[in-house]
Amino acid sequence: MHFYLPIAEMSANIFIFLGMGGAVGFLSGMFGVGGGFLMTPLLIFSGIPPAVAVGTEAAQIVASSVSGAIAQWRRNNVDFKMGTVLLAGGLVGSVFGVQLVVLLRAAGQFDMVVALSYVTFLGIIGSLMMIESINSIRKSRSGKSTSGRRPGQHSWIHGLPLKMRFHRSKLYISAIPPLIIGGLVGVLAAIMGVGGGFIMVPAMIYLLRVPTNVVVGTSLFQIMFVTAATTILHAYQNHTVDIVLALLLMIGGVIGAQFGAVAGEKLKGEQLRFLLAGLVIAVCIKMAWGLIGTPDEFYSIGRAIGGGH
Repeated sequence: MHFYLPIAEMSANIFIFLGMGGAVGFLSGMFGVGGGFLMTPLLIFSGIPPAVAVGTEAAQIVASSVSGAIAQWRRNNVDFKMGTVLLAGGLVGSVFGVQLVVLLRAAGQFDMVVALSYVTFLGIIGSLMMIESINSIRKSRSGKSTSGRRPGQHSWIHGLPLKMRFHRSKLYISAIPPLIIGGLVGVLAAIMGVGGGFIMVPAMIYLLRVPTNVVVGTSLFQIMFVTAATTILHAYQNHTVDIVLALLLMIGGVIGAQFGAVAGEKLKGEQLRFLLAGLVIAVCIKMAWGLIGTPDEFYSIGRAIGGGH
């Protein structure tokens, strides 16, 4: 069954995008990520212009994140105070990011920046997570503690001012690192069409030392508000949100997130991080190959993939 996408200006199969939404929603509920790091490249690979893929995926992430956050809230896995601090930084970052998108599209450099951003961030984060998760799994099998911090051990973060007590996460740290992390995630949400979970989740685990089970729910809580703001800004300023496509992705995403949350409960923290790292690296390799691989056609008189209007 085919339908027409008004903003993307192309026809597509309804079941393909429903399936994409369901798969990404499943990942959202399982890992605590918005899933945009996977969906945006999939949309681009499917022929959706990058600018439209970024704006539309932000809308889809809102739905899947809401669904996943509710599922995690029911399990008491959300630190609302930490999420609010992250959100404050995220809103500022999203406003800045959307303005940057306007400038990049006007300069004709947006598509290249999106591809390079994916390869850079996914490559670094995926590699670090893979190494750490493998080490944690080895320690777990040998009976050693997998905790990265010994009792009484403090990092440089504990010396920063503006300290706050986060009861659900059992932390007493400065609000500055969460604000910065939230701001970076907001920028990435606007430029890359991601919820930023692939940055936020490892940052909260390894930098802020938030318990893994709390990280998932708190990440989704912040993501749903930041991506909602990003969607509104993209629709108003860039006109790149395809509502028809977004609705299909949302339907699949909401359903998939519920199953993902249940599946995530059955895996250990280090196993979740290992699987997420594998997905991140796979997408990075695919995006990198798109940049260096030989194109199918050297010349084309048609609109370049993802070209702005």
